[in-house]
Amino acid sequence: MGEANEERITAGMAKIMALMCVRNTMLEDIHAGIVPVSNTGDFTDVVVIDGDGRKIPWRDVSHFDDDAMRDLMRQIVNRLYTFHLKSDDPSFQRLIDRWELAARKWDDPNLDASFLRAMEQFRETWNDN
Repeated sequence: MGEANEERITAGMAKIMALMCVRNTMLEDIHAGIVPVSNTGDFTDVVVIDGDGRKIPWRDVSHFDDDAMRDLMRQIVNRLYTFHLKSDDPSFQRLIDRWELAARKWDDPNLDASFLRAMEQFRETWNDN
């Protein structure tokens, strides 16, 4: 298989997995709600007032707590696990093929250089220990 063909197939699978395993999770609940208006465009003019009366700048507000993050990561891991485990099943493959039609509309992915650098730093740290 040529490099261009491998990249095309890998890009398609990345989009399908993002759509099936990440997009339709409790992440949708975090995304739901009213987006505040920012007249400055950078949200420095937006604050949240909590139950104790503290004014917290929008950029400093955690939009979900550790429990929600843990639940989200469990859901994503479970879906990725299920996706990989069932990807050879013909009936599941038909579902993948259907989702592919929607995923084709997404932008093609790019190689994430910052992710690769972070992994390289982790590898160097791991090897030092």
